[in-house]
Amino acid sequence: MIMGGKRLSGEVTISGAKNAAVAVIPAALLVEGTCRIENVPAIKDVDVIVDILRCLGARVKYIDGHCLEINCEKINGFSAPYEMTRKMRASYYLLGALLGRFHHAEVPPPGGCNFGTRPIDMHIKGFEALGAKVGIDKGVIEAHAVKLRAAQIYMDVASVGATINIMLAATRAEGTTIIENASKEPHVVDVANFLSAMGANVRGAGTDTIKINGVEKMGGGTYTIIPDQIEAGTFMIAAAATAGDVLVKNVIPKHLESLTAKLVEMNTSVEEYGDSIRVSRDGPLRKANVKTLPYPGFPTDLQPQIVTLLSAARGTSVITESVWDNRFQYVDELRRLGAKISVDGKLAVIEGVETLSGAPVKATDLRAGASMVIAGLMARGVTEIRELRHIDRGYEDLEAKLRALGAQIARRGDSEIKSIGEVV
Repeated sequence: MIMGGKRLSGEVTISGAKNAAVAVIPAALLVEGTCRIENVPAIKDVDVIVDILRCLGARVKYIDGHCLEINCEKINGFSAPYEMTRKMRASYYLLGALLGRFHHAEVPPPGGCNFGTRPIDMHIKGFEALGAKVGIDKGVIEAHAVKLRAAQIYMDVASVGATINIMLAATRAEGTTIIENASKEPHVVDVANFLSAMGANVRGAGTDTIKINGVEKMGGGTYTIIPDQIEAGTFMIAAAATAGDVLVKNVIPKHLESLTAKLVEMNTSVEEYGDSIRVSRDGPLRKANVKTLPYPGFPTDLQPQIVTLLSAARGTSVITESVWDNRFQYVDELRRLGAKISVDGKLAVIEGVETLSGAPVKATDLRAGASMVIAGLMARGVTEIRELRHIDRGYEDLEAKLRALGAQIARRGDSEIKSIGEVV
């Protein structure tokens, strides 16, 4: 529940990157030693992937709420449980990690957010190029190989998931694997850096071409996950949405350049420092056109949040979604709050309104859930959001961080809920 109209101000510290953590943790399966992973976000998707590793026989210990020690020397299986993998999209990284380590993997199709067809054909193409046989039996994806051999693999589309999955399997393949038209997202680079820190030989991550020299063994080490660019972007947009003044700490400003450019275009002040960004706004929001693209373009994971912001901008804005087929499912929820948005396929046209009005809405997926929170912060009156499980998958302590910035927000059952009800 959110009482809108409160200006956000103060400082917020960004957690470790969700999209990196859910790939780095399964990558620990490749390591025959102890991995110490720091700056791990305390979110549901991390809980799920940790539980899967434990089911496979890994020893996982929390040093504190944001540091894990993982030892996979005594893994006793290569079949991941369906009830866990269906809860998250990133469970498909188990395929590449298990195939690389044991030459055998059995993983049910992944779950997670549902906003369009997301086949894993490029993952399979990469595994087969490395010498694996891949099939589906009784709804389970099975991959096995007598021996993994290096290959030159061209990605038809710069897929983040396929790039990471092929990279995982190739770390233990014989010879030098080359991935061309590779994804350049920051969390691809983070996974490559983790693998190298553990004893792998990965070069070129962050460019179009990644080269992996296979190694026989990876012995362990310590690694710190990068800050979450999507969480950072969400708070930057929330600051702009409430005409606030927020210092967003523990960020890599370069990862946020595409968002920064759009916020400035929309009449928001953005000041960059070494590892923080200050976002503030005094005047009215101006319209803007946005097209989502692979990194370094505008992230699809910030599309729902920027649409919400533009719903209160002066003029007509156009959003083009070029990554996923059906990522505008949340628009009906924004319309409940008074937004004027029309959708035609991958195009959304937004007519700015003077203000949104509070109403009951639901989170249709993870990032759409964040956009509902931003909408509630902007709206007059009370907004109640259902299906919070989506938000919990990827945002750590979202309500607490927002309350520290001055938001009136609480979850049903929290002590804060009464004060919000009294305001109503």
